[in-house]
Amino acid sequence: MTERAYFDWNATAPLRGEARAAVLAALELTGNASSVHAEGRAARQTIEQARAQVATLVGAETKNVTFTSGATEANMLALTPALEAGFAKEPRDRLFVSAVEHPSVRSGGRFAADAVEVLPVDANGIVNLAALKAALAKAARPLVSVMLANNETGAIQPIASIAEIVHAANGLLHVDAVQGAGRIDCDMAALGADLLSLSSHKIGGPQGAGALVRRDGIHIAEPLIRGGGQERNLRAGTENVVAIAGFGAAAQAAFRARQADAVRMAGLRDQFEASLLAQTPAAFIFARDAARLPNTSLFAVPGLKAETAIISFDLNGIAVSSGAACSSGKVQISSVLTAMGVSADLARGAVRVSLGWDTTEADIDLLLTAWMRVVSSLLKSHANAA
Repeated sequence: MTERAYFDWNATAPLRGEARAAVLAALELTGNASSVHAEGRAARQTIEQARAQVATLVGAETKNVTFTSGATEANMLALTPALEAGFAKEPRDRLFVSAVEHPSVRSGGRFAADAVEVLPVDANGIVNLAALKAALAKAARPLVSVMLANNETGAIQPIASIAEIVHAANGLLHVDAVQGAGRIDCDMAALGADLLSLSSHKIGGPQGAGALVRRDGIHIAEPLIRGGGQERNLRAGTENVVAIAGFGAAAQAAFRARQADAVRMAGLRDQFEASLLAQTPAAFIFARDAARLPNTSLFAVPGLKAETAIISFDLNGIAVSSGAACSSGKVQISSVLTAMGVSADLARGAVRVSLGWDTTEADIDLLLTAWMRVVSSLLKSHANAA
């Protein structure tokens, strides 16, 4: 059997041991968290412990964490005109999103299509701050949504600088922190974020849980899901205690290990990229000139198609991706790379390698060995076809 190594952590991370233990413990609970009897209180206690663990991950107040089914729902909950800041009750009149956002943000949430504007980025996928300032002049009460770090390239946005610009324009800032949380520091106050979205399965928790975190003074006047009043009337429906428990345990583990993991992953990522360029000088690494997540490398080789490369990698025991996971299962030209001005030919070959907390040097060796088989075979086929 071919030895395998997993390099698709940005799509989903394996379940942490701490999260697995929390999930198994939660599966033994009987009560509904809204019930007042002992069994219900036990379920409620599990949820509130997880809420505190998630809050700690991002330096937030526990009461401001709202659990959702995932980050897509958290983004949809956040992206609404019905955001109130302090005593200001007027709705947000315009939404600005960067061109490299996740599709759940680029869709505009609950804003009308004609109230959504896309902000340009530079060749590394970083938001153009001058363009942001100019755009904000068009709105009286803007909402801006910019991700902390890109899921494809790993490029980290200057969120604190963006927050200063947004707040100076009487705006609010939503940050999709799905890829950054647990990998780099993600303190809400330091970032200046007003709302922040998180996902359980990106940090080693189970799929099916996420959270929207608000700073004090931010209120969502129109919940996305109405009903029984759970989650302080912001997300109706019986809570998924099992997934939430695993999410909390994963958040705690990620917070404790984030600094050591970041140093180790960055070293392995840099080792891979140095060897990649030595073996394949024609390779191009996207956003290499920007600050990036320590675990992410997106690269391409002219003449090599990602779809074929990914299949070949898989046959050689390596799980990688073409960038963002697509619901259709097909490899498409990345909208992120298009926004960065990358040619269609090069973008078609983009392959993403993303590492995690238990990636080893042996895994990197397997990756590089597989790469030499893949690139020599596919480029030879490309040359013969030409």
